[in-house]
Amino acid sequence: MSEQNEEKVEQEEKVEQEEIGRYEKLASRTADLLEEGKKTFDEALKKAKEELSSAGDFSREQADKLGEYVRRDLKENADKAKDAVMKAVEPQRLAAGVQSAFSRILTSAAETLTELAERSEKVLEYKTGEITSPGTLTCKDCEAEMHMTKTTRIPPCPKCHKTLFRKSY
Repeated sequence: MSEQNEEKVEQEEKVEQEEIGRYEKLASRTADLLEEGKKTFDEALKKAKEELSSAGDFSREQADKLGEYVRRDLKENADKAKDAVMKAVEPQRLAAGVQSAFSRILTSAAETLTELAERSEKVLEYKTGEITSPGTLTCKDCEAEMHMTKTTRIPPCPKCHKTLFRKSY
């Protein structure tokens, strides 16, 4: 590899690491705002994007792009939490009256979460070139799996070189 090509690769890696750092910074600030308990997820994400772009850490376009990645990853985690709650609750242990009320509440919550899951499923399509957090990406074409151990930019499928994936953890 020529010296010029090596410099180009090093520069690309540096830019990628900077963008990954921005993603992690935006996700962290959004989580901090949510922990304060005064904001919804959308409000917290918007405020975090505004703060970081105003401070010069991000351009507005970068904040919007990375914000969509953060939104996608957090919605995916919400789906996992919904499944855990549904598995943890055993309504047959509750008294009949409480069971009925609790069942209505859970059914309503499950319907709401299912609707959210269906909407988020549309954005669970990951593409080569996007940044994602650790997890497993499954190629939508050949079903080959890539195991990401850290936040990184998504490469093409190593088996078929296609560019569309679905993420799991």
